[in-house]
Amino acid sequence: MTSQPSTVHLPVVPLRDMVVYPHMMAPFVVGRRPSVVALETALARTDKRIFLASQKDPKVDEPGAADIYTLGVVARVVQHLQLASGNIKVMVEGLSRARALSFDEDDECVMAEVETLRVQTVVDEGVTDYMARLVELFKEYAKLSHHLSAEGVLASLQTNDPDQFADILAAHMSQPTAEKQHLLEILNPLDRMQRLNDLLDMEIEKLNIDRRISSRVKKQMEKAQREYYLSEKIKAINEELGRNDNTEELEELKKQIEESGMSTEAKAKAEIELRRLEGMPPVSAEAGVSRNYVDWLLAVPWQKASREIRDIERAEKVLHEDHFGLEKIKNRILEFLAVRQLVRKTTGTILCFVGPPGTGKTSLARSIARATGRNFVRLSLGGVRDEAEIRGHRRTYIGAFPGQIIQMMRKAATVNPVLLLDEVDKMAADFRGDPAGALLEVLDPEQNHTFHDHYLDVEYDLSKVFFICTANVTHSIPPALLDRMEVIQLSGYTTQEKAEIGRQFLLPRQIEKHGLKKYDPTVTDEAIMLLIERYTREAGVRNLEREIASVCRKMARRILKDRLKKGATIEVTADTIGELLGKPRYRTQRREQEPEVGAASGLAWTQVGGELLVTEATLMRGKGQLTLTGQLGDVMQESARAAMSFVRARAESLGIDIEAFEKTDVHVHVPEGAIPKDGPSAGITLATSLVSAFTNTPVRVDLAMTGEINLRGHVLPVGGVKEKILAAYRACIREVVMPAENEKDLEDILEDVREDMTFHFVEHMDEVLS
Repeated sequence: MTSQPSTVHLPVVPLRDMVVYPHMMAPFVVGRRPSVVALETALARTDKRIFLASQKDPKVDEPGAADIYTLGVVARVVQHLQLASGNIKVMVEGLSRARALSFDEDDECVMAEVETLRVQTVVDEGVTDYMARLVELFKEYAKLSHHLSAEGVLASLQTNDPDQFADILAAHMSQPTAEKQHLLEILNPLDRMQRLNDLLDMEIEKLNIDRRISSRVKKQMEKAQREYYLSEKIKAINEELGRNDNTEELEELKKQIEESGMSTEAKAKAEIELRRLEGMPPVSAEAGVSRNYVDWLLAVPWQKASREIRDIERAEKVLHEDHFGLEKIKNRILEFLAVRQLVRKTTGTILCFVGPPGTGKTSLARSIARATGRNFVRLSLGGVRDEAEIRGHRRTYIGAFPGQIIQMMRKAATVNPVLLLDEVDKMAADFRGDPAGALLEVLDPEQNHTFHDHYLDVEYDLSKVFFICTANVTHSIPPALLDRMEVIQLSGYTTQEKAEIGRQFLLPRQIEKHGLKKYDPTVTDEAIMLLIERYTREAGVRNLEREIASVCRKMARRILKDRLKKGATIEVTADTIGELLGKPRYRTQRREQEPEVGAASGLAWTQVGGELLVTEATLMRGKGQLTLTGQLGDVMQESARAAMSFVRARAESLGIDIEAFEKTDVHVHVPEGAIPKDGPSAGITLATSLVSAFTNTPVRVDLAMTGEINLRGHVLPVGGVKEKILAAYRACIREVVMPAENEKDLEDILEDVREDMTFHFVEHMDEVLS
């Protein structure tokens, strides 16, 4: 119960951020002038009593009556000490709760009419048990919060007065000022103890949560400190041993992986290897394998592409600057660029240039790269017989590496280079696998966007690569591989084309290469023609460039020997070629001058171009045997026998004595004897020479022929028409007999050559003989 209150007029000291309870000793410093005057007024009183009330807002420097709580504590000043700063340090003892009924404010201090409130409660067993429970809760709270004065507080709590117990407990709890004021205003001790019980429960729960968080943070900090300590120790050990710390290197690798733009699959594998690498000693063999793998993943391009030039006029200019002729191929490249202008995203392009050596296949691929603004890389497949050369080795093998395709992509450094697969017809297969089979995936536009290299073990996109293959022949390329390529035939050059190439490209290049540009040497057209006809025998111009280089070396030596000055005139003519290079290596391939019996001019195809072959047939007394010489292959021997059978079957209509076949041996010879020959295209030539021999009729020497013959005398089409026509043209033969079905092949021959020649298209052997 609450006793009757009594009123008293006391000076007021407003308190900032603190609440004083009854039964509590509290020190504080008084500095504000009104508070100092109020304190001096209290000290002047005999009972030294003063009214202490908390400010509602501690930021107010000059609080008035409205800024102070009305319920406070009547306290007695126990001690006071004047400080050098002018402030007064005070120790007070709370006596009882009190409520300010009114405030008197003057210039000096605030006075209040205060009524004291005295509280009395009945103590029973339930209250005592409740007090004991609060003591236990406070012990737990003090233990968790590491309360420094816990022992002293617990000693003070050994009282039977619930009011005093609650005030002492409230005074020693860490609570906001507003909560402490609320406790002060609860006059019933039992209600106050209930509120204290709730506050202790909440504080204990908070402290438990803080403790768990602190423990977790401490463990993490201890782990971090431990790792830092160990890493610093490892660094120090590595420095003593002369090893490098790879932490910064690994961080740089992580950064490169993030910035590389690699596929999700490749990025996941790179991160796995990087985590393995972090846990390995840098000097271990496994670390070297993992590091090489990560380096390769970072080395190949994933997104970086060359900016493609789609200007058709510029591309046409570049192609004409680099090559003479080859109009069909140039048109195909310009068509490709035209499509690229219309359609931004196209499927991969795979071209295959097929032609004799030295016809410009490789240099044409370089020109395509320059014309399109792409990077150029070349991979030679000649003699490759291991499938791992294309797809690489698995990482389980010691010294494993990616295949040549991935290595070339690393060299190109872009995802859209021009990749030249040189000599694709010279691959072989053995017990190690078939590289041509591995190329099927590379050169298939439907598959190469997911090319799988054994070493990388991730899918790699090759669909943006411009593949160009080169080959001398197509019969040695597997049909499945040939089917994936667009074959463009490069035939041999005519003598005129070689002369233009030598004059415009080869000669200026060799003059500059040999340092002769400042002497301005000249090589006459007759000298170049002599080099072509008497010193080289090829479909291309590689040997021609070699002979021109030899002429330039001879000129360089002569300049130094004769001590010629800059600007001196140096001229190479047809007469001086013999002096520089010696005797001609080849005789001029010319037609026979006079018609002869049994000799017919045939045309043959070789890997270096076309050739003029004179087929000879002679008769002698014997028993009807047929002898074939000149290193003829099986197919050509069968053609000779088929021609012989045709002649015997048509003997009467041809005016040949049938008995002559029984009494005469026939010898067929095809010079030059040291050179192997094969193929069916000499059928009509063999038949013509046999008919000439049996009828004793000379064959025209200004006419050449080619075509396959069957037993019924039908003339069948043959291949290599362009090369054969050019061979006849070089041999000064201007009339050619050829199968009617080959008329369409004349489109590939230069218009100047076509107009200068006469073609006889035949379907039967009778037309040839007529």
